[in-house]
Amino acid sequence: METWQKMLQTSMTRPAEVTRRFGIDPAPLDAVAAEYPMRINPYYLSLIREVNDPIWRQAVPSEEELRDSVCPADPLEEENQSPVPNLVHRYPDRVLFLVCSECAMYCRFCTRKRKVGGESMVVSRETIESGLDYIRNHPEIRDVILSGGDPLLLSDDRLDDILRALRAIAHVEIIRIGSRVPVVLPQRITSALVRVLRKYHPLFLNTHFNHPDEITAQAAKACARLADAGIPLGNQTVLLRGVNDDPIVMKRLMQKLLAIRMRPYYLYQADMVRGTDHFRTSVEEGLEIMRALRGHSSGLGVPAYVIDAPGGGGKIPLLPDYLQSLGEEVELKNYRGETYRYANPAMRPHEEKRQVGNAPLNW
Repeated sequence: METWQKMLQTSMTRPAEVTRRFGIDPAPLDAVAAEYPMRINPYYLSLIREVNDPIWRQAVPSEEELRDSVCPADPLEEENQSPVPNLVHRYPDRVLFLVCSECAMYCRFCTRKRKVGGESMVVSRETIESGLDYIRNHPEIRDVILSGGDPLLLSDDRLDDILRALRAIAHVEIIRIGSRVPVVLPQRITSALVRVLRKYHPLFLNTHFNHPDEITAQAAKACARLADAGIPLGNQTVLLRGVNDDPIVMKRLMQKLLAIRMRPYYLYQADMVRGTDHFRTSVEEGLEIMRALRGHSSGLGVPAYVIDAPGGGGKIPLLPDYLQSLGEEVELKNYRGETYRYANPAMRPHEEKRQVGNAPLNW
């Protein structure tokens, strides 16, 4: 059986290697791949059924990437919120720690399209140690998210070293790993890797399944290994035009995720990243998809629909308009559009105190 390392070594990095299989002229795509690196490993390539299908669109360069005149390179202002290289400190109690510069497949919609897989992203032992020192010196940090690139492309030993160093920091309560490996290279989820990960609980893993066709037998097996090791799994789907901007497709995706013990966590409105404008849908389309999910599928399968605010404002939830009015009655609208009323208790004054026995308890 081919190892995951061999699959990476035989990945396609030039458009011609892919397009010749489908009778497409690669010449117009060479300039795109020169600007934004391409890597498609044999496993993910095998999921493509035809030109421009949902798998193709996520993996194969498009001329539209170079026509984007709308989006900035770093819409989330990650560089301006990096106190040390490769570490983003946006929220008070958590940091994003970039520990690898490569991915098993370079997604065409990537938030870090400006740097991942290119010379401008340098991850070294020095940058990782600098990040660890920053975390050690900031006791308010209780949650560390390992990302990149893809942290699961590190060797088992290197990943073990980083996780051990983090777990030795007393104020770090939670470690999360953000990885697309379970989707694009599930062969990487080996028994040896899982033995490393399970040593560092509480440890969570979030990934990006964006289409039902990505949930293959191999991907399901990889997720089962992780879940069996007690690692909670969450999915962060990106809403992408031509991939999953269809309520039926999205509902099927969410239901299949639950079947492999993967909890739908976020549905992201696509970030405004240079080279990705052709993927973006309207917010109204996202809200319609949320309406189609809620009530028509288990609440476990309904993610939070969010925009990661341009300018570094963080994630902001978006909800369909179920709440119609406030007053003595709250008027509500359900997923069928039917109206219901809930008797609304009067708001208590802020100064009022609750009583526990004879002792007042401030709000």
